[in-house]
Amino acid sequence: MTDGGTRARIVPVNDLPARGAPTRDLHVPVSVLAIGAHPDDIEFGCGATLAKWAAAGAVLHHLVLTDGAKGSWDPAQDASALIASRKEEQRRAAALLGGGDVTFLGRIDGELRNDTSTRWEVSRLLRLIRPDVVLGHDPWRRYRLHPDHRAAGFIVTDSIVAARDPHFFADQELMPHRPSALLLWEADEANHVEDVTDFVETKIAALLAHESQFASTMGIEGGGTSEFEAFTAQIRDQLRQHGGIADLPYGESFHLMTEL
Repeated sequence: MTDGGTRARIVPVNDLPARGAPTRDLHVPVSVLAIGAHPDDIEFGCGATLAKWAAAGAVLHHLVLTDGAKGSWDPAQDASALIASRKEEQRRAAALLGGGDVTFLGRIDGELRNDTSTRWEVSRLLRLIRPDVVLGHDPWRRYRLHPDHRAAGFIVTDSIVAARDPHFFADQELMPHRPSALLLWEADEANHVEDVTDFVETKIAALLAHESQFASTMGIEGGGTSEFEAFTAQIRDQLRQHGGIADLPYGESFHLMTEL
């Protein structure tokens, strides 16, 4: 995650519940594709849910759209070295959540575009993996500042439309695919919550695999115990608030779409 403006930024905890009671706990999918703008976005957005599903037998797939090259406040940071570090961190995080392949699309951090070539790549992956459930950024979240998060959300929605229709990207020579559900994290209006009570610590462990982001994203600048404790307390508080939408001890909330 490479949002600017503050020294540390945690996933928002004040997601708005949609009118009416939220749904809870999808059936465990056979195959899952999580799509994040940057290394660590998937862990922040749905890490505990992925860990829960993996423990129940789901096959996980992770797609990171940008190279994460701007994920540092240090002007002297070598971009190539940071890109390499963030790839390795993402692989470690994915392993902690329950494994699965990690694909890096390698678009320039901060310059992600919802263009034809990117949609071609993502729709191709959807057709190859054929996931039951897709997870990604909510592009409609109000006042979202980071352009990559907005673009990533629309890349996901637009690629789902392309992947389901045989007349989009017919040159791929792949069968169309329509997922059964799309879960959008950091939801502008959350209408679904996954109970992640048993997977809070797994999410935290996966986040802490992103050591390059300690200072820029997590507020762990000196590496002291108190800073780690403050960060993990924020994550637990977030999950408590999300769970509270559905009267759960801990949860991850989403906007669920099933008419795809």
